[in-house]
Amino acid sequence: MFTEKTVKELAQVLGEKLTNAGLIATTAESCTGGGVAYAITEISGSSLWFDRSFVTYSNGAKTQMLGVDAGLIDEFGAVSKEVVNAMAIGAVKNSDADIAVAISGIAGPDGGSDEKPVGTVCIAWYNAHSGHKTETYLFVGDRSEVRTQAIRLALLGLIDNIETNF
Repeated sequence: MFTEKTVKELAQVLGEKLTNAGLIATTAESCTGGGVAYAITEISGSSLWFDRSFVTYSNGAKTQMLGVDAGLIDEFGAVSKEVVNAMAIGAVKNSDADIAVAISGIAGPDGGSDEKPVGTVCIAWYNAHSGHKTETYLFVGDRSEVRTQAIRLALLGLIDNIETNF
C-alpha cells in the first residue's frame, strides 16, 4: 500500500495517523543516526505529534539515555531484538510520547560478522497502549542504502502499529 511513497510522504502519513489517534511519537536511533527523526521533522507542524529523538550510537548512550541494561548489550549485542525492544520502551519512558521506534544495526561497510553481517538491522516498535513488535532485517546495499531502508521500514512500522495495534 505504501511501497511507492517516499520517506517524506510516509512521515506525512504518520503525522496524520498520530494526530487522528491522539498519540505522540519518539525515536531511539543508533545506525540511522537520527534519520527517522529528520524525516519526521521535515513535516511542518510535526511538533504537535513528535516529542523528541534519542540518537544513542554508543552502548553507553543506550544505557545512560534510555535505561537499557548493560547486561542485555553484553549478552545479546547492541544489534539485537532484546536491545532495540529495551530502547523503544526506554524512549517512551524518558519522553512525553506514547509510541516509539528503535533501530540498531550494522550499516557497513565494515563491522559485520558471520552471525550479524553488514546490513543486519533490528527495529522495535512500542506503543504504551497496545504493545510491541520487533523484527530483524538483512538489507542489501551500501551504508546509505541500508540506512534509508531502515528509516523507511521504521516509518511503515509506526503507521502499522497505529492502524493495527499489534
